[in-house]
Amino acid sequence: MCGLAGWIDYGRDLGAHAVTARTMVAALANRGPDDEAVWCDRHAALAFRRLSVIDPPGGAQPMTAERDGHVLAVVLCNGEIYNYRALRTRLAARGHRFRTASDTEAVLHAYLEWGEHCVEHLDGMFAVAVWDPRRARLLLARDRLGVKPLYYAPLRRGLVFGSEVKALFAHPLVEPAVDREGLAELLAYLATPGHAVYAGVRQVRAGHVLTVTDGTVRERAYWSLPGREHTDDWPTTVETVRALLTDAVTSHLVADVPLCTLLSGGLDSSAIVALAARHGGARPRTFAVDFEGHAERFRRDHWHDSPDAPYAAEVAAFVDAEHRPVTLRTADLADPVVGHAALAAQDLPRPTPDMDRSLYLLLRAVREHSTVALMGEAADELFGGYRTFSDPALVDSGNFPWVTMGLSVAPHGMGTGLLEKGLLEKTDVPGYSADRYAQAVREVPHLTGEDPREALQRRVGYLHLTRWLPLLLNRNDHLSMSVGLEVRVPYCDHRLVEYVFNIPWRMKTRGGQEKSPLRAAMAGLLPASVLRRPKSPFPVTQDPGYGQVLRERLQELLADPGSPVLPLLDVSAARRLLAEDRPVATTGWGERRDVEMVLQLDAWLRHYGVRLVL
Repeated sequence: MCGLAGWIDYGRDLGAHAVTARTMVAALANRGPDDEAVWCDRHAALAFRRLSVIDPPGGAQPMTAERDGHVLAVVLCNGEIYNYRALRTRLAARGHRFRTASDTEAVLHAYLEWGEHCVEHLDGMFAVAVWDPRRARLLLARDRLGVKPLYYAPLRRGLVFGSEVKALFAHPLVEPAVDREGLAELLAYLATPGHAVYAGVRQVRAGHVLTVTDGTVRERAYWSLPGREHTDDWPTTVETVRALLTDAVTSHLVADVPLCTLLSGGLDSSAIVALAARHGGARPRTFAVDFEGHAERFRRDHWHDSPDAPYAAEVAAFVDAEHRPVTLRTADLADPVVGHAALAAQDLPRPTPDMDRSLYLLLRAVREHSTVALMGEAADELFGGYRTFSDPALVDSGNFPWVTMGLSVAPHGMGTGLLEKGLLEKTDVPGYSADRYAQAVREVPHLTGEDPREALQRRVGYLHLTRWLPLLLNRNDHLSMSVGLEVRVPYCDHRLVEYVFNIPWRMKTRGGQEKSPLRAAMAGLLPASVLRRPKSPFPVTQDPGYGQVLRERLQELLADPGSPVLPLLDVSAARRLLAEDRPVATTGWGERRDVEMVLQLDAWLRHYGVRLVL
């Protein structure tokens, strides 16, 4: 797990531009605290920051392959290739010789053997850049689910690329600007494939390969979610889910550094902990987040039926894990240094910054003990754990279910209640998201003769996996790497994804409970209370003291005539809220999100100097 950056330019000699490449990758220093290196030739300047996980002594990058004194290829690889040992064996049988024990070298030789089709042989989470000096060709590729990020910005005769957009902005030819479409994407809370919010910046799409030759950019898909008829009966389905998840977890446990699992006490993370305990060969280490006084002040809301901490402790005791709760104070969440770190890690404001800050603090605490952490992300998108899968008013609303849910709270999008009405009408989140929805629906694989209800639920699953999950994966990657922690996601194993995506909805909700195949697959491996527990999202603080901090920050913002967000703000609405002389509500998704979005936008505009082109 690392940070990569590069500049390709067919119109100038980059041999003397190592400083620019080093400046770009310096913006990613937190992603790679262990090493830094730069490689340049006439048309390429490549840079890398390394977090050593596999073969610490031998896996340095940029890694080159040479013959007779000539460089054949240079590779940068961020992520982990879980099948690298099997891949090395296959390549060795074809005559390749290896000088390290790293997974990166397997990628390098795979490219020499199969060219741009090498990615089809890689199992893992990865963002790869390969420069081929013989052809003056760049290859960029991302893993099938897009666990690892990779951004780029086309230039007149080339492009710049990096693991995060901050690396691109460190280049003198790229500036942070956001147009109307980008603002709509941000406020709708979407992850349109290829979109990066910033004008002129793109993401390599998940499951895609991008090649650049003399300024010509070509992109092709090497993987997409397949639609297949599910013919397995219930016992076979349960056994297959258990076997595939076991294989995924086992492969994700390979590391030459300390490893742990994030444990919420929900079904998804608990399943990973249970399988790691059974197949990991060592006592698992687990970490869970909680808030000071949360158990005493907890109140059920639309999302949370019960606090997580007791369930996490029960699972840890059940599997004999070494468990460490991480308890956060309101002062920690409200710390402006923490807020800045979470925002700067993601390069964008988000409508749930309190969740981002608590996750950041959890990951920072975990990094004191481990270099790698497994987490349970993606299980809800796969097995249909969210209420956005089951509420009829959301699943067939003509828009993304989570966007429709947000529009029911605020007609212009979640967190927009304090923004200026003219701006919101111009941005048109409902119209923009509905257009993107129609585009996404056209991609959904169809099965001949499929029951209409099943076809609808397949659509909902596809939307969550391709337009919602990437938001979470990007958040997890950026926040974890900002503290030098590698996060792995076993539920994103593509074999598991392909199988579960095609399990019929009637099986996924067998017995009237969501995620039934996963619950059945884990029977006997987890406490009954966890197997029965309904979905509970990432926890948020309900401390009124946090609401008071939000109120005070909003007051300070309104009193600052130099605040860059003021032209975007409905000042009258903000003053009416403050006139009520009470803390901002810390339950629900309306008022709290409105204030937090305004504060996030202000900090973002200040820190990044974003030019709005509206």
